Amino acid sequence: QVQLVESGGGLVQAGGSLRLSCAASGSIFRFNTMGWYRQAPGKQRELVAELGSSGTTKYPDSVKGRFAISRDSAKKTLYLEMNSLKPEDTAVYYCSALERMLSIRYWGQGTLVTVSE
Repeated sequence: QVQLVESGGGLVQAGGSLRLSCAASGSIFRFNTMGWYRQAPGKQRELVAELGSSGTTKYPDSVKGRFAISRDSAKKTLYLEMNSLKPEDTAVYYCSALERMLSIRYWGQGTLVTVSE
């Protein structure tokens, strides 16, 4: 059973930075992609960063240039570096991993990021 555990959320002022971490219970080499999603109150969950097994990354325009996704395979951990945070970045952030061979997408429990004015 794969477990993804996020940490690093919290309250930060606009313009500040946070780094989120997602620790996986097993090897992350099994995943085709890993990513970060967020869900703000009353809104749909959206992708904010994706990292492919080959190292390719994908970001929506709303966070491009401000957020950076990375991983440490030895530590089995995925990171999201968030800079120049805006109040509209306030949301619960979820770590996710896709194991395409089994057609399973795993989710963490989420970590809350609140950006104040």
